[in-house]
Amino acid sequence: MDKTSRDVIARLVGFDTVSRHSNMALIEWVRGYLAGLGVESRLVPNEDGSKANLYATIGPMAEGGVVLSGHTDVVPVDGQAWDTDPFTLVERDGKLYGRGTADMKSFSAIALALVPEMLAANLKRPIHLALSYDEEVGCFGAPFMIQRMVKELPPVGAVIVGEPTSMGVVLAHKGCYALRTTVTGHEVHSSQVNRGVSAVMVAARLATFVADMMAENKAKADPASPFDPPYTTLHVGTINGGTALNIMAKRCDFLWDIRTVTGDDWKTYLNRFLAFCDTLLPEMKAIAPECSIVTEVLAGAPGLAPEPQGRAAQLVHALTGRNDTTVVAYGAEAGQFQEAGYSTVMCGPGSIDQAHQANEFIAIDQVTACERLLRGLIARLSA
Repeated sequence: MDKTSRDVIARLVGFDTVSRHSNMALIEWVRGYLAGLGVESRLVPNEDGSKANLYATIGPMAEGGVVLSGHTDVVPVDGQAWDTDPFTLVERDGKLYGRGTADMKSFSAIALALVPEMLAANLKRPIHLALSYDEEVGCFGAPFMIQRMVKELPPVGAVIVGEPTSMGVVLAHKGCYALRTTVTGHEVHSSQVNRGVSAVMVAARLATFVADMMAENKAKADPASPFDPPYTTLHVGTINGGTALNIMAKRCDFLWDIRTVTGDDWKTYLNRFLAFCDTLLPEMKAIAPECSIVTEVLAGAPGLAPEPQGRAAQLVHALTGRNDTTVVAYGAEAGQFQEAGYSTVMCGPGSIDQAHQANEFIAIDQVTACERLLRGLIARLSA
């Protein structure tokens, strides 16, 4: 591991970019760092300017460049039993500890640390750096940056999203869609159930319907599917409602998600769910016309479909010297790049097993492996 890589990892980890906070301090540091090397960067802020994406080009504005993509936000540390300050990098026993070391500041930091080598290499095709916001809470930021990149950059040859894959080549990830369903019932004393509508009990029936749809998928799952689990999952994460034991609940809401395997359309499940809601509403409204069931789509990111012969896959196979591939069940921004027409894979240092955990870490040999891959990319784009 180069000292510069370690220093930049430490710098990025030192910014508290939990998704509920601004990432602007980190973005401005990166912008200043690149400017000091003579590299201009472009910002794509959110509506109120509290967060921003950043992308920059090293090398000529030519076709066939490679995008190195990473998100700047991290998950919270609240309630986790950390042995050290999560926002101070600590090196111990061949590992670097800190929030974001695995997921996924190290990849971006290594790329930034190697910018001087990119500049000195006389690149024939460019390397584009792309840093996003709000990946952890729904992949909200990247689409705005990707739209700009498609319009402003020459055609890109490949995108490498540096999620923690232990430097393996990941060809596919599941789509992920987050929803909220709110049930409005009619309050009465619980001794008068015939005159009221319990929003909690209706919500319970809906949550069970969600579980039933997943059970169907599990029963007919393709055993040859590379995903684990090998089917589209549907899951209710939180449910809130009711006032007291002896009051029929007026309101109840629950959050749920749909994580689709390749080739499965999430809207099929949403439409089935809405149709089931429609079967419950007449009985509810017959008691109280104000009763309702409203479902909102809070966030959604498409899955990454495998391109085993795609430019990105072939490139990373050549750089890693590995022929094996895998898929992952979690969502990421890779599907958004692919949706925009870019050949995309995921390959980055660190393990997803350490992501989101207390005492998150990355093994130093993973940092070294990533440095080796990116130096190979520099050589390839300079030839």
